[in-house]
Amino acid sequence: MKNLLFVLLALSAAFVQLGAAQQQGTITGQQAFTDYKGERPGVTRKITLADLPKPFATKSVDNGADVVDRPANAWPQTLPGFKVEQFATGLKNPRLIRTAPNGDLFLAESSAGEIKVLRGVDASGKAQQVQVFASGLHQPFGIAFYPPGPNPQWVYIGDTDAVVRCPYRNGDVKARGAMQHIADLPGGGHLRGGGHWTRDIAFSKDGKKMWVSVGSHSNHDDSDNNPVEKDRADVLEFNPDGSGQRVYASGIRNAVGIAVDPKTGELWGSVNERDGLGDNLVPDYITHIQDGGFYGWPWYYMGKNQDPELKDKHPDLKARVITPDVLLQPHFASLEMTFYDASKFPAEYKGDIFAAEHGSWNRAPRSGYEVIRVPLHQTGHASGEYQDFLTGFVTADGKAWGRPVGVAVGNDGALYVSDDGSNSIWRVAYVGDGKGSGK
Repeated sequence: MKNLLFVLLALSAAFVQLGAAQQQGTITGQQAFTDYKGERPGVTRKITLADLPKPFATKSVDNGADVVDRPANAWPQTLPGFKVEQFATGLKNPRLIRTAPNGDLFLAESSAGEIKVLRGVDASGKAQQVQVFASGLHQPFGIAFYPPGPNPQWVYIGDTDAVVRCPYRNGDVKARGAMQHIADLPGGGHLRGGGHWTRDIAFSKDGKKMWVSVGSHSNHDDSDNNPVEKDRADVLEFNPDGSGQRVYASGIRNAVGIAVDPKTGELWGSVNERDGLGDNLVPDYITHIQDGGFYGWPWYYMGKNQDPELKDKHPDLKARVITPDVLLQPHFASLEMTFYDASKFPAEYKGDIFAAEHGSWNRAPRSGYEVIRVPLHQTGHASGEYQDFLTGFVTADGKAWGRPVGVAVGNDGALYVSDDGSNSIWRVAYVGDGKGSGK
């Protein structure tokens, strides 16, 4: 009896300590690994290299979520002071979302091969106008406006096999001219050769260079022996006309979302790391991406950790591997990221990163299905932690009804989140202390 009482007291103390950590500081160490049940708005975690297990500490599993209709009582949850509204519904596989300089939201509906424009917010919080801007594409994802600044002349689109562009002026809801082919891209996705199919686009602040992220064909095959991996698992650089192709950064398994920090001009990426090494390997990550930087794939991960299935390969590269800035939950499926450059959220959010976590499949404890915030502390530099911001997309019994994909900051200062589980877009606005949090 005494032993049972001791165990209960110890468990109680552990829960009190965890609760205190959630309320007062950052959760670190092994407690930083979590699942959807532990994800709550405002909880901050920091995973470090010292926290990583050995490969195969647990079995690799296939634990994909069953996507269900949103239950009547389910709604995304966020911090007090914020309000969540459903901005658009009935969409077709809504993926990446970007804000045009005039405030229109451009959305890639990848499976439909379309780019849509959503304009305005009515009294009920819904989009006032929805229009197909371009169609006939091959799994479009990335969207960028060129040249950077208030008066773009083109909308660039990252199709799965090419970069294309459409002539554009502020306010256009339909491409004003024929689509132009700018550059071929390697691979081509599920419909065109396999492997990771998303292609994101970002321009340097001065508009002189275009960056395109191209994910790997494989999980972690030795790219020395696979010509199909040429120019994949890279960020490629081009001139805006498609000339001058080179590898800007390599060893990045799948930078689904890339974005340029408007303050520093640095390129950042939201990256899916490899599967198959266990529940808590390998963390997905968010990091700034250096010119000429090598981030390890396929031979290394998280700095100098060697992939066990590619042992003794490329010792010459070990010293070059860059450790990412922010380690996320393993198998999070970190997708689009953006910088909060508006002024409607509290001042401490200015310049911070928001990223969509689509959700795990290769992990027994299901995680992701949320939007996170990465603090940059008004310095442009991360210190390794991230915070849950928008959660609640999974039912108590582990079925996902929502899967965040895209994040964009509207000209109204709200955060817009595309969700290909409920085929909708959510709008998260700050309404003041003590208000909001749910509907």
